[in-house]
Amino acid sequence: MKLTFLGTGTSQGIPVIACKCEVCRSVDYQDQRLRSSVLIEQNGTNLLIDTGPDFRQQMLVNRVDHLDAVLYTHEHKDHTAGLDDIRSFNFKQKMDMPLYGRPSVLNQLRHEYAYMFAETKYPGVASVTLNPIKNEPFEINRVKIIPIQVMHYKLPVYGFRINNMAYITDAKTVSNKEREKLKKLDVLVINALQKKTHISHFTLDEAIDFIGEIKPKRAYITHIGHYMGTHREVQKELPENVHLAHDGLILHG
Repeated sequence: MKLTFLGTGTSQGIPVIACKCEVCRSVDYQDQRLRSSVLIEQNGTNLLIDTGPDFRQQMLVNRVDHLDAVLYTHEHKDHTAGLDDIRSFNFKQKMDMPLYGRPSVLNQLRHEYAYMFAETKYPGVASVTLNPIKNEPFEINRVKIIPIQVMHYKLPVYGFRINNMAYITDAKTVSNKEREKLKKLDVLVINALQKKTHISHFTLDEAIDFIGEIKPKRAYITHIGHYMGTHREVQKELPENVHLAHDGLILHG
């Protein structure tokens, strides 16, 4: 299995518009973060997690020429705003794009992109099929996917486990029941927004504590804000098996 970090930033990305902090002025490519998303490739199947505002750019930069389905973590705009550009894959693959998510997420997409679901569609509009999922395993092209429900303040969010790799974003709390699904991981990807307390995201210390409990072989931090600090300096503070992810990083598992 191959996982590509298409974006590792929080909702504003980095650099943040009009910000002159050290991180936003950094020339280190590891400090330049698009909105969070990953591409997972297994046995010829390409699964995308989230279509944020940078979706088009992410597809072009990473030369992605095929998608089999999109999995949605939740309905916030920094995870859904790029959906319209899925139509390029419609045209190339001559198929509707399957979207998977909680019913509430799919209902939000239906509302925000009402023109995609109109009885009479405008020519060339994106075509998708909606596939509601529950908090139970499902398969896409024989790839088994296990949802991991976390809480983003009071909003349920799905992370996903595929084989021995799990991807979780926008978590603040994770129940003991859901933590049981994360045993014996080779790779855990988990969010940490910043070092200071936040109402709806893990801090860096909270993420490190969570990693310490789950005990994956390797862990990668994503959904990072500009208040975290520079990639180079923060990486020095982390345990040996914990790494800050960056855009373009590729993992194999």
